Amino acid sequence: MSQELQAKRLLIVDDEPDLLDLLKKVLSKKCACEVALTTSSVEALELVKNWEPDVVLTDIIMPDMDGIQLLQTITTIDPSISTIIMTGYGTIEIAVQALKKGAYDFFEKPFDNNKISQVVKRAMERTHLLRENLRLQQRLTKSSELTGFIGQSPPLQQTIALLARLGKSDATVLICGESGTGKEVAARTIHAMSKRAEKKMIVVNCPALPEQILESELFGYCKGAFTGADRDKTGLFLAADGSSILLDEIADIPLSLQTKLLRVLQEKEIQPLGQTKTIKVDVRVLAATNQDLEAKIAKGEFREDLFYRLNVMTVTLPTLAEIKEDIPLLAQHFLVLYAREYDREGMELTPEALQCLMRRQWNGNVRQLQNTINRAVLLSDNGIITPHDLAGHEKNTDKGVEATDQIPACVYHLSYRQAKEQVIAPFTKTYLKRCLEVSRGNVSAAAKASDMERQAFQRLMRRYDIDADAFRVS
Repeated sequence: MSQELQAKRLLIVDDEPDLLDLLKKVLSKKCACEVALTTSSVEALELVKNWEPDVVLTDIIMPDMDGIQLLQTITTIDPSISTIIMTGYGTIEIAVQALKKGAYDFFEKPFDNNKISQVVKRAMERTHLLRENLRLQQRLTKSSELTGFIGQSPPLQQTIALLARLGKSDATVLICGESGTGKEVAARTIHAMSKRAEKKMIVVNCPALPEQILESELFGYCKGAFTGADRDKTGLFLAADGSSILLDEIADIPLSLQTKLLRVLQEKEIQPLGQTKTIKVDVRVLAATNQDLEAKIAKGEFREDLFYRLNVMTVTLPTLAEIKEDIPLLAQHFLVLYAREYDREGMELTPEALQCLMRRQWNGNVRQLQNTINRAVLLSDNGIITPHDLAGHEKNTDKGVEATDQIPACVYHLSYRQAKEQVIAPFTKTYLKRCLEVSRGNVSAAAKASDMERQAFQRLMRRYDIDADAFRVS
C-alpha cells in the first residue's frame, strides 16, 4: 500500500505490558492511528523494518537494548521516523542526551495523556513532511533534463510531447502563453531536441531595444552605414546561422521591422544596413508572445502576412491554474534551488505551506511562484517554511476572504488549532528570543521572568529551534 493511502502508524516500546495497553487505548483514539506494541527492542527493530511506523514511542530503560541505542539504530534504518523517548524518575539527563542524538521529544513518567497525544500528532506530521519531501525529490529527478519543465500533470506532459515532436522538424513555431508560463523554456526545449542543438540558441528580447538599435542588432551593418558605424557588425540572424533564434515578445516589434523580418522568413536571407547584397542564412525562427496577435492585426499593429509566416506551428503553454497539481513539485524545485543559492540547504515546506500555495491564485504563473519561494527562503527565520513565511509577499486573491495585517488570509483554510498555531508562532519565537537576550542565554532566568516552568520553556525552545548558546555572552 502506498504511503499516501496507508493509515498513520505508531510503534510503542516498553517493558511494562499494562502501560502498553493504556497507551494503545489512548493514542489509537486520540491520534487516529494504527498502534503496534512490543516489550522488546530487538522485536521493535524488526517492526521498524517490516511494518514501517511513522512514530516510535519508546522507554529509555529496556532489558535487551536501551532507548538510546534503539533510537540510533532506527535512524540508520529510516531517518524519517520520529522517535519520542519516555523516561522514568532520575533519567532526565539521559533524555536530554537522546534529544542531542535526534529524538523528537521526551516525556517523564507519569505523563499527561493529552500532552503526549499532541506531541505524537506533531511527530507524525513531521514524518509525513520528511517523506513527502523525499517523494518530491524522487519525482523531480524523473523530470527530463532536456525540457527544463518541472511537473507531471497531463496538460504539461502533452505540451512537452508536442515540443519534442516540433524539435524534430525545422518548422517556424509561434509559442503563446501568459506571462510567467515558461515560453523561453519551451523554445529552449524545441532547440535542445532539434538537430541544431549543438549550436547555441540566440535569444532576442524585442521590446527591450529601440527600433533603430533592434534593426542593427538583428541584421547587422557595414562600416559607414550611419554615424558612429566605425566597423562592420555581425547581426544576430547571421550569428544564429545553423542554429535557432527566439524572437521574444514578437508582438511588440515595430511595423517597419516586420517587413524585413517577413523577408527573412520567406527568402531565408538578410541584408545588413549599408549593404546592397543579401546574405543567405539557415536559421530556425521561434517566436513567443503573451498577446493576441489577431487582435493586433485587426488594429493594424501587426502584419497579417507575417502572422501566417510565424504561425506555421503553434504551442500554447498551460497556465499554472491549469497544472495546479504540479505546484508542490515546482515549489520543491525552487526551494532546493534557492536554498542552495543562499547556503540554506535542508529547508522544508510544511504541509500547511503547500496547501497555502495550492489555494492561491497565480496571475504571474510559474514566475510568480518562483519569486514567492525565493523570498520565503531568503527571509525565513529557520529551516521550516510555514504559511506565515509566505504571507505578505503577495496580495491575497482568495475570493470572499479579506486579509488583515494581523492574520494572514492563507490560514483560513486550516482548522482553528492549526490556524492559531500559524498565527502565534512568530510571536512565540520573538518572545522567547527576547527573554533569552535579556537573560543572556540563562534558560532558568528566562523561564522565571516569563512566569513559566523551566521544562515548559525548554520545550518551546526545542519546538521553535532556538539555541540558548546563541544568546550567551562570552
